[in-house]
Amino acid sequence: MTEKKNRVGVYICHCGGNISDVVDVEAVRKYIEEQDGVVVARRSMFMCSSDGQALIEKDIEDGLIDSAVVASCTPALHEETFRGALKRAGKNQYMLEQVNIREQVSWTHSHDHDSATYKAKNLVAAGVAKAGLLEPLEPIKVKTIPRCIVIGGGVSGLRAARDIARWGREVALIEKSPFLGGRMAQLDRVYPTNDSARELLSQLIDEVTNDPNITIYTNAQVIEGEGSLGDYMVKVEQISRGCSKEYTMEQLNESISDLPQDIPNEFDYGLSNRKAIWMPYQGCWPAIPAIDWDNFSPDFAEKVTGKGFEFERQSEVFEITGGTIIMATGFNPYEPHEGEYGYGQIPEVITLPQLIRLMSPDGPTGGKLEVNGHAVKSMAFIHCVGSRQVEGINEPQPDGQVNKYCSRVCCTATLQAANELKEHYPDLHIFDIYQDIRTYGRGHEDYYSEAAKNGVLFFRYDAHHPSTVKASDNGKYPVSITVNDLLTHGDEMEMDVDLVVLSVGMIPQNIDKITDTFKLSTSTNRFLQEVHPKLRPVEMAVEGIMLAGTCQNPMGITEATTTASATAAKVMKILSKDYVYLNPYVATVDSELCTGTGDCIVSCSEVEAISMKDGKAVIDATLCKGCGMCVAACPNNAINIQGWTIPQYKLMVKAMLAQELETI
Repeated sequence: MTEKKNRVGVYICHCGGNISDVVDVEAVRKYIEEQDGVVVARRSMFMCSSDGQALIEKDIEDGLIDSAVVASCTPALHEETFRGALKRAGKNQYMLEQVNIREQVSWTHSHDHDSATYKAKNLVAAGVAKAGLLEPLEPIKVKTIPRCIVIGGGVSGLRAARDIARWGREVALIEKSPFLGGRMAQLDRVYPTNDSARELLSQLIDEVTNDPNITIYTNAQVIEGEGSLGDYMVKVEQISRGCSKEYTMEQLNESISDLPQDIPNEFDYGLSNRKAIWMPYQGCWPAIPAIDWDNFSPDFAEKVTGKGFEFERQSEVFEITGGTIIMATGFNPYEPHEGEYGYGQIPEVITLPQLIRLMSPDGPTGGKLEVNGHAVKSMAFIHCVGSRQVEGINEPQPDGQVNKYCSRVCCTATLQAANELKEHYPDLHIFDIYQDIRTYGRGHEDYYSEAAKNGVLFFRYDAHHPSTVKASDNGKYPVSITVNDLLTHGDEMEMDVDLVVLSVGMIPQNIDKITDTFKLSTSTNRFLQEVHPKLRPVEMAVEGIMLAGTCQNPMGITEATTTASATAAKVMKILSKDYVYLNPYVATVDSELCTGTGDCIVSCSEVEAISMKDGKAVIDATLCKGCGMCVAACPNNAINIQGWTIPQYKLMVKAMLAQELETI
């Protein structure tokens, strides 16, 4: 490392008040301009704006600075923005140090402005110390695998796969269930067009299954993975279906007529039972039955008359490589707790997804509005079950949190169901008990207006005083509801009904194995987290891994397919080129200090990233992840991480302690 230090320019962002409302930006600037090596110290309302970037560019073009420190938001959001400013001005893009004083300071210490300013001074001073020793680096060029791995075979995964394949790139589509389609296959009609969900889904599945660029793996799950942008690998376990022949539902029912039908049917949300060999509906893909190995007994084999069955469970593990990964893992409907609004205790209390299956022609009642064999003459919907929950009022989830978020689709879905029921059963009495009606999509408000015209009666409740549901004792109706109606200034209303439908929200799928493998971020709502909801809405912080659909947030089918197409476009920006460029923050070896102890190889978690040649350690930059384990393991201090060297760390620590030392 050369003794000569860079001339450093420092640029402090107000972030429109996000930072400057807490941190005294001018005090930070004055403190920093006195630091060794600083030649200019400026501030800007928005450093990411054109005017903000122009400050850096002009100072470089005027020959004032060698390196730049930008004190602003997280580097995950705008590091590439500021690197671009350096490149446009003719400076190496890695002569930049971005210091996070928004997420790590102003947002974290908003209650203590003085301490926040003190911390900001320390962090920026550390950035200046490091920037003084920055050296020009070159990105690492890696050949891209021209394939995208899509995890999830619902409508979002299907749409993303189709779009990418149409642009001529290979797609590996991995679906954990035996059949494609996800939650959309369980719907009857979809808003706002009132089209048949199955018809729309069938068209999309036909396009996907007939595209030679797409390879589909059903009954398969990702169990391991590794890699980085341009070169990912996932290890997949695929369970045998137990059948190799296509069947119609009629043929299948004939072949398995002697099997017991005692397994709760997840496709009907438990409202019906199925057998251990099954297909969810006529026209599903593939039209090949699957054996439910968890519920299949060996003696069942003698009761099956059809052909093409193999009654021994088999598992195949294989690897799939790709340049990018799309997470399209979907959602689960919220499952109410035992006793929540009578759920699980009163048979006449069901969820909205269950009602939608009841209304479907191929549902458990053939589309008839019946519960426990009785026709429904009156019913009530209760909104926001599992969404917009309040601590201390609602029972928390297994992780101790309540679901504070709005699931966004429930209101419109509830109103759509109410209007369909009114169309088929004009004399049906419907009560709608809500917190707020949030019909946020284009044309969705029409569902509310139509419901009111159709005679649906609305009652509004306070989340802190939810409605009560209990079994009725009047002998005429099975369920009684009490609500303090805000529309009548809190008057207590009581209604007896045949059926209560809980409009449940969305919760994320359990994909902990994948998130742990690739270190994916989740939001406070436990859904997968994008980099920025406006600037990078479908990208994750891990480069090359994208988001599509409801794994990211609650959303309807229209928005889910929109995000899928946006994600596909982002993927194609990467896969359209033969190479990608990775950050050069990898280990380097000082051959003069290296004595070939091999401690670095033992400490490294990346196979073949470090090898020995002529008694010296050699780093493969395309495999190194820059974790620094080898730096700590080397007894001779022969290894450093480019851009994060030991001398830089020492100066950073010294700079961070400077204010504290002044008081001693």
